[in-house]
Amino acid sequence: MDLNYSADELTFRDEVRSFLNKDLSQTLSEKVRLGKRLSKTDHEEWHATLNKQGWLANNWPVEHGGTGWNAVYRHIFEEELCLAHAPRTIPFGLSMLAPVLLKFGSQAQKDHFLPRILDGTDWWCQGYSEPQAGSDLASLKTRAVRDGDHYVVNGQKTWTTLGQHADWIFCLVRTDTDVKPQEGISFLLIDMKTPGVTVRPITLIDGGQEVNEVFFEDVRVPVANLVGEENKGWTYAKYLLTHERTNIAGVGFSTAALVHLKEICAKQMSGGRPLLENPYFAGRVAQIEIDLMAMATTNLRMIAKAAAGQAPGAESSMLKIKGTEIRQAINDLTRRAIGRYAMPFVSEAMDSGANVQGVGPEYAAAASPGYFNNRKLSIFGGSNEIQRNIISKAILGL
Repeated sequence: MDLNYSADELTFRDEVRSFLNKDLSQTLSEKVRLGKRLSKTDHEEWHATLNKQGWLANNWPVEHGGTGWNAVYRHIFEEELCLAHAPRTIPFGLSMLAPVLLKFGSQAQKDHFLPRILDGTDWWCQGYSEPQAGSDLASLKTRAVRDGDHYVVNGQKTWTTLGQHADWIFCLVRTDTDVKPQEGISFLLIDMKTPGVTVRPITLIDGGQEVNEVFFEDVRVPVANLVGEENKGWTYAKYLLTHERTNIAGVGFSTAALVHLKEICAKQMSGGRPLLENPYFAGRVAQIEIDLMAMATTNLRMIAKAAAGQAPGAESSMLKIKGTEIRQAINDLTRRAIGRYAMPFVSEAMDSGANVQGVGPEYAAAASPGYFNNRKLSIFGGSNEIQRNIISKAILGL
């Protein structure tokens, strides 16, 4: 297997770099580099920039406004975005719901929702996790009872990322309680402005409020908003998760974070020398870089399989575990490199436009918030413990 990029792929990489140099706002890029919290407007402007270029829906088919890129092109694009400190593309409508609609949605749903996702009319969030249904998603309790041309929804979702900005939420709901859990779940599209929907922010340890609780109290949802068949939502949920776990290794994010760590180590001093010249600390950085290079090679193998039309197997679980461990290790080492300035972090200094200064050099402000926030990496998308169970069954036959 040749893991080097072809001439066409290298040309495409140069095209992406040229676009980013020209169209990515330096102000926005600097916010991302310094770990600032981005506003809804920041994300909307970046989505609009990508959409104008025709690159926003890079995993969609061409006939629906996508690029038609293969897995390798998408990998190159995502990696270059990270290295240029571009905002992450909000995935809920583009990379999670859209593939489900394209595969299982009605023609009316495709015609209505897909263009609105693409032009930014609708901002989506994901209604999967519940207080007693996280990794064990099949135990969800939110009910949807048929009442004529509507479902009446009651229940609660939690850890709803950026739900405070959302216009719509795609939800897993229980529509049959007399069958085994996986067989009684349906996939509903719910307008967040519907009476009975309440969003409450959750303040995290880093002081941010990127996740929320969403409550449903007698919320009436048109039956036309059911995706596919009633009680077949578990099938659609699993299909969505295969797209949620695309690029789960986060090679681009880790590569950019490692570059940033090295820049910090060149400025932070230890014994009168740059920290990166400290043998002990340099050894820890080198070990992370070795692990990242090995993971990147494994990731390219999986991408090559995807480009050849093969579905990813337990390798995605391996990449999820290793990728999140590497990113958390970089976060930890960054915090240690900054030392005492990483301790008294000022949460307000992370908000875009806030006239609040952090403590120490500008790159210190995000060290502790980033460390704390990214503890979630080994939990969401299927906790690493769940991923180890998948590996033990699929590869080791246990």
